[in-house]
Amino acid sequence: MNKDLANSGKPSLNNKADIIVDVVEIDKILDRGTIVNILPTKEGFREKLLSGERIRFYIGFDATAPTLHLSHAKNIMLLEKFRKLGHEVILLFGDFTARIGDPTGESSARKQLTREDVLVNVSSWKKLIKPLMNFDDQNNPPLVKYNNDWLAPLSMEDVVRLSTNFTVQQILERDMFQKRIAENKPIYLHEFLYPLMQGYDSVAMDVDVEICGTDQTFNALAGRMLQKRLNNKEKFIVAVTLMENPKTGELMSKSKGTGVFLDAPLNDMFGQIMAQADEMVEILFINSTLLSKEEIQTIMDSENPRDIKLRLAFEITKIYYGEEGARSAQESWINTFTKKEIPTDVPEFKPKTGDYNISAVLIESGLVPSKGEVRRLLEQGGIKIDGEVVSDANYTISAGPEGVVLQKGKIHFLRIV
Repeated sequence: MNKDLANSGKPSLNNKADIIVDVVEIDKILDRGTIVNILPTKEGFREKLLSGERIRFYIGFDATAPTLHLSHAKNIMLLEKFRKLGHEVILLFGDFTARIGDPTGESSARKQLTREDVLVNVSSWKKLIKPLMNFDDQNNPPLVKYNNDWLAPLSMEDVVRLSTNFTVQQILERDMFQKRIAENKPIYLHEFLYPLMQGYDSVAMDVDVEICGTDQTFNALAGRMLQKRLNNKEKFIVAVTLMENPKTGELMSKSKGTGVFLDAPLNDMFGQIMAQADEMVEILFINSTLLSKEEIQTIMDSENPRDIKLRLAFEITKIYYGEEGARSAQESWINTFTKKEIPTDVPEFKPKTGDYNISAVLIESGLVPSKGEVRRLLEQGGIKIDGEVVSDANYTISAGPEGVVLQKGKIHFLRIV
């Protein structure tokens, strides 16, 4: 492996930052509940943090979609805590690896993206994460890197040499590959290369710590092995929770409507949080707010369930929209769902096609993605016109001069004109 190439993504340590060795603060971070596992050991990682040495952390993201949800955000919030201790932190955008497609959790190969697709998504993500990190810190700002910078220049010879560090048996140990084999589904060769490429990120940036979701542990271990062999350095892996529902095992998902998304307008974000299952409340407090564990426990013990969730929604939206915005969203929600009022800021929609059939309006407006989903919502009583449930897919909306209010679920409203 070309030595210059191996260090092509390595940042220069910024020596202006002072390292904060605060035992209480470090233990608060490690014991909050966001971190599930630390490899090789939690004790060794804690000792590293207490040594006073400046450590290089990174989190990698493949920008395969234009939005992020709270499960992504909590990783960035954790990284920010280490940055505030004076450590160097890197946000790595996988503008190369996103084009390979991480097979994690997939029953078939992911759709491959162009670099242009990925960079459009990255541009959106940068705006979404600004409330979570202090990019204006003059002494120790977060660094932003792109793995296309060192992965694209790799020659075929480089890739072959990297491949000699892994066996086919090791790669096939991945759960999703075992599942595909059992279901007689194909595994493509480029998917084998994904852990190689992600693992090489650790080498190129010469990192000390990788923060990742538990679903990325296999890839992170590939990086740990390569970092040891090529840079002779031990890398810690800090695996964090995926924030799954403890009853159903369900993860945040935009297609299923179970997520809380950072690009959601203020009132929608507040409503998405209020719509989360009760068993998710404490998990969201721990992972997605800035309150201490002691404050969270006090809230969970002393308030009624609705007020607890209102406080949760307030604390999360405050991070992204400020305190005034969060109070406004809370007031709007209470007026809409407690006092049964229609929001004052309902967006207007007029079908361009002139078709006022309920199914056509729901799809054209973007409220519902498919006819199948329209049928499901109508059958379950999830669609209302001026507060009255509509169940007929052939219902035609009659919108007078003032229009009518179309409601989907609890939080989505449109005034049809």
